[in-house]
Amino acid sequence: MSTEPPTETPTEELPTGPAETTGGAAEAVVEDPSSHRFECRSCGFVYDPAEGVKKLGIPAGTSFLDLDPVGFRCPVCRSRVGAFKDIGPRNKPSGFEENLNFGLGVNRLTPGQKNVLIFGGFALAFAFFLSLYSLR
Repeated sequence: MSTEPPTETPTEELPTGPAETTGGAAEAVVEDPSSHRFECRSCGFVYDPAEGVKKLGIPAGTSFLDLDPVGFRCPVCRSRVGAFKDIGPRNKPSGFEENLNFGLGVNRLTPGQKNVLIFGGFALAFAFFLSLYSLR
């Protein structure tokens, strides 16, 4: 019998990145640049790879990075590829990363979800306003 304490094998610690701290699946999509949307800084046109551009004959599923940088122009204002900026994937919450934990969870909503919340609230308020006429 040996009186030495048992030796532990060193375990390799994996670096913890944003995918482990803020919800894995959503962050995995953020890291894939082929699914990112790009916005024209001149006119505000948003190129979404899930939709493509029918006007220019670009099929759905074509990444912005796969487009011809010389031949592609914005379908609205005809700006070149350099005028576009990466705005991330469709399901990414809007706003700064450090502010996403504030605001009762509203800051984690995507822009589409925020639109539904805002305009749905307006529609509900309008319906309540119209219901006041039935109090006669």
